[in-house]
Amino acid sequence: MELSFSPNAPLTERPVMALATAVLTNTINNYLIVSNHLRQSGSSLLLPNRKVEVIGDSAIARYIARASNSFVGTSLLGGDMEKAAVVESWMDYVNALTKFQHIRRVKSVAKTLDQALKNKTYVVGHTMTLADIALFSAMGFPAQLSDANLVESILQSSTSSPTIRWMRMMSSCPAIRQAAQLAMGISNGFEATFYEDAIMDPLVPGMSPLEGATVGNVVTRFPPEPSGYLHIGHAKAVLMNEYYAKRYRGRLIVRFDDTNPSKEKEEFQASILEDLEMLGVKPDVVTFTSDYFETIQGYAMTLIEKGLAYMDDTPQEQMQKERLERVNSKHRDQSVEDCKKYFDLMCSGDQEGSKWCLRAKIDMSSVNGTMRDPVMFRQNLLPHHRSGTRFKAYPTYDLACPIVDSIEGVTHALRTTEYNDRDEQYQWIQSALGLRRTRIHAFSRLNFMYTELSKRKLTWFVENGYVTGWDDARFPTIRGVLRRGVDLKSLRMFILSQGASRRIVNMEWNKFWAENKKEIDLKAKRFMAIDKHHNVKLTVTNGPDTKELSYLSTDYLPKDPSFGKRLLRIAKDVLLEKVDAEGIVEGEDIVLMRWGVVKITKVDGENLEGEFVPDGDFKAAKRKLSWMANVPESLNVTLYEFDNLISKPKLEEDENFKDFINPNTLATTEVIGDAGLQTLQKNDIIQLERRGYYRVDQPYVSEEKGLVLFMIPDGRTKSMGGITGKLAHR
Repeated sequence: MELSFSPNAPLTERPVMALATAVLTNTINNYLIVSNHLRQSGSSLLLPNRKVEVIGDSAIARYIARASNSFVGTSLLGGDMEKAAVVESWMDYVNALTKFQHIRRVKSVAKTLDQALKNKTYVVGHTMTLADIALFSAMGFPAQLSDANLVESILQSSTSSPTIRWMRMMSSCPAIRQAAQLAMGISNGFEATFYEDAIMDPLVPGMSPLEGATVGNVVTRFPPEPSGYLHIGHAKAVLMNEYYAKRYRGRLIVRFDDTNPSKEKEEFQASILEDLEMLGVKPDVVTFTSDYFETIQGYAMTLIEKGLAYMDDTPQEQMQKERLERVNSKHRDQSVEDCKKYFDLMCSGDQEGSKWCLRAKIDMSSVNGTMRDPVMFRQNLLPHHRSGTRFKAYPTYDLACPIVDSIEGVTHALRTTEYNDRDEQYQWIQSALGLRRTRIHAFSRLNFMYTELSKRKLTWFVENGYVTGWDDARFPTIRGVLRRGVDLKSLRMFILSQGASRRIVNMEWNKFWAENKKEIDLKAKRFMAIDKHHNVKLTVTNGPDTKELSYLSTDYLPKDPSFGKRLLRIAKDVLLEKVDAEGIVEGEDIVLMRWGVVKITKVDGENLEGEFVPDGDFKAAKRKLSWMANVPESLNVTLYEFDNLISKPKLEEDENFKDFINPNTLATTEVIGDAGLQTLQKNDIIQLERRGYYRVDQPYVSEEKGLVLFMIPDGRTKSMGGITGKLAHR
């Protein structure tokens, strides 16, 4: 049902009573809040038949309370006939005040309430009713801090006055605050402030506010299945959930969706917790769907008893065909007694029960295929990695998720747009079982070019030896991309910048690596290295002899001297990259980076001679080259480069990924680096000048166990200094 109003109307002309009633009756998710710029004032509710409208906040609030068919709805209306009449009289009183200006309304309500609430908490009875909500609305619905301060300044009453006490109680009610946020949030994502400490940081660019969210009243969850390692797509989900939980000062639940013993392993459960730690994510609590199996089984029985589920032994292929053709199962009109009998048989583990499954009885004629009596429970005799053989049948994710979300207090379930069709099913389950409703916040999944994110396909790469393991730097797993050299801050900002979009796109890795480079460039210490097998010798005739042990001092980061300095060995014998030496001629000035200008005096094949020019002109020299003193203490280093495992940017649904496997995805290069590289620790990120950025995968231990560096792409198609690697620069 559509609840529409103008985003330009003041708060008092928005349906605050209706929204508060919907929140209190746990039916807010039944109403689609619509911004209607054409409406001049007032609110309207378009009923399900789409032919009748209810006009006006008060009337809509009454309708919502009655339509909820709940105890809370009845209580809001007053409960018994006598109290209901009193509630109506108060609402008539409020209606009579609408002709007055705000200040006069506030004073009139306060004068009345100071008498009515001398010995009472609520206006009618012992719980909140529509009378309280209507009176609060007449005062301007002062849930927001600024509105409450305005009303108190108008009244100039002591804080102990009945009206002030009542107003503060109403404004602190989470349902009232949520209603205010929903009413105001339709205007360009406006976020209300309800108390002085509730001011939030501005939203990160790319993120949108959570609908109806208020500070201190947000619970999000990340529900991974322990059937594989987390990948870059999971990173988006968990980082968005963590961001919202922190921003709204709420809670983040990490819940293992362990409902399928056929796929789950203790190994994956442990790895997921490790992956979250690598991402810097600290959940407020870690839970398991398996802890609720007995509870979920009880809710399944509730569906059966309500006539909203049935047991079915239709063969799987036939069931799929019937669902596709919208044909009812032969068991759809099964009696409750028979359904219970077969449900118990399935749950007992008996072989005869293996052919039966529990299906929700929803709507076989629905245009939404997920609503055509989906399977909710199946038998599975494999031992569960946590509960062992206690259970013989397990709920599907579609049944377990909405139940546990509600039980654990999740307020906003972040789900990718691929679940859009299933959202209707999710809401049906919560509604059918009378559970507290959870608001769904959709976002697009994160896909990358040349990348497979399917757990099944990633497992194939591991099992067939195309990668060294789940932490291989070519893999899109969390540990894989971190090993490749992804900076956590860059990853977080990149993912959040994509957050609000619901459009599924295939991202280019180059765009991400370019953002990553901006961050690592600020802290990557600079070193130099020369290809061990493809170099030329330069003799600086007036340079220091090797035995002199001469050094110069240079900044680790020329643009940021605060990172300190390092010593750089200089000597008469110097190594240059062979590719750099091509075309050098006698008389040419070259720059040896960090040292100075050398004038070439002799070119003899792969041997050069030159003279150091102390006051040489750096700007006049065309070549600025990396180099290395040819001395014994120089370090042997192995550089690793990687390429994409898939050779095609985007695979179509009918294409087999095995037909597009890149045969050349790993290459190594041996280089000679300066002795300062020995000080590096694992995971340090550096820049080898004119080569690129590298992450330390293995620090130097000995000649036998030398330094290993993994190249980090920087988003460019060519290397920064013209020294190309062996694979595509990406």
